[in-house]
Amino acid sequence: MIIRYAQLLHTYQALCLEMRMCSVVLGGLLLNTQSALAITAARNQHRLNMSFTVEERGNPNTMSYRLFFKNADGKYVSPFHDIPMYADESQNIFHVVVEVPRWTNSKMEIATKDPLNPIKQDVKKGNLRYVANVFPHKGYIWNYGAIPQTWEDPGHKDGDTGCCGDNDPIDVCEIGTKVCSRGEVIKVKVLGVLAMIDEGETDWKVMAINVEDPEAKDLNNIGDIQRLKPGYLEATVDWFRRYKVPDGKPENQFAFNGQFKDKDFAIETIKSTHRFWKALISENTNAGGLNCKNTCVSAGDSPFCCSTDEAKAVVGGTSPCGTEDPIPCSVDKWFYYENSSYAFPVNCQILTCHTRRKPGPKVTIRSVRATDIR
Repeated sequence: MIIRYAQLLHTYQALCLEMRMCSVVLGGLLLNTQSALAITAARNQHRLNMSFTVEERGNPNTMSYRLFFKNADGKYVSPFHDIPMYADESQNIFHVVVEVPRWTNSKMEIATKDPLNPIKQDVKKGNLRYVANVFPHKGYIWNYGAIPQTWEDPGHKDGDTGCCGDNDPIDVCEIGTKVCSRGEVIKVKVLGVLAMIDEGETDWKVMAINVEDPEAKDLNNIGDIQRLKPGYLEATVDWFRRYKVPDGKPENQFAFNGQFKDKDFAIETIKSTHRFWKALISENTNAGGLNCKNTCVSAGDSPFCCSTDEAKAVVGGTSPCGTEDPIPCSVDKWFYYENSSYAFPVNCQILTCHTRRKPGPKVTIRSVRATDIR
């Protein structure tokens, strides 16, 4: 009986010990789970805080106009360097800084050579630049912008295009239904890319759609654009081919015979420009005239680190926001091609479209006011 009791006592003690061990393990699992949830919550909160606002300075439609960026904490940031490339890396969702809203003509761009890289209007030969309306297009036919933390390295000769980069962040044509605002930072999924050759430089044009667009769920690759928005890709090539012709420049050319590459190719292209940017911001390549000052990326001992006070001084050194100047009426002009095989009547309700002109005889550009077409 005593032996039996001792055996039972030993079994009971063993069970108690095992239960305590299980309790410790379960407690540890619970703690680990709570820690994991806390980390996830922090990451989600970080994503929620990944919002940006803009501050206008100077007078719109003048050379003094600037659009500076602030993060959720009210800190001035560079749209070139401080806004993360990825909105969600696991899903290949990218940030895009909208420079030019659809249907507008002002050639706005991230000022890569200015402190904090605000958006400003490009200037050519002392005049503000506006893209011409080359029939049948009016202004930009997409929300046009750039992916931050990317750079098309002018010292790198691309193996596919045979040309070096254009020294700018990679461009994006966002094709959603909404007309975005200048300076808006949106999240997009990439659909494909077009390789434009602009005056001997590689100038990638990424096709993308805002993830919040109602059509985003149906657009997942370049073929979906052709299927759901027939003619849009052809119009995009046509726009980029001819938009500089009214300025007396030749048509732009394209790699891959003007064919779009798919989503996977586009994402790899973006990643390569991100690597070039990393080399730039870490001082492993020559920045040339680019301004790499930033408030969030570079360490305090880096010459590219910009303190909060320095950033405020940069913005404070510009003119306060004032009244906008009127856009010149010449911006409303419509330009069209004319040769012996086709012509576009001005005072006619129906305008017959033509097939894209092949390289060959010299083309004459004439202009009319858009309001003259009735």
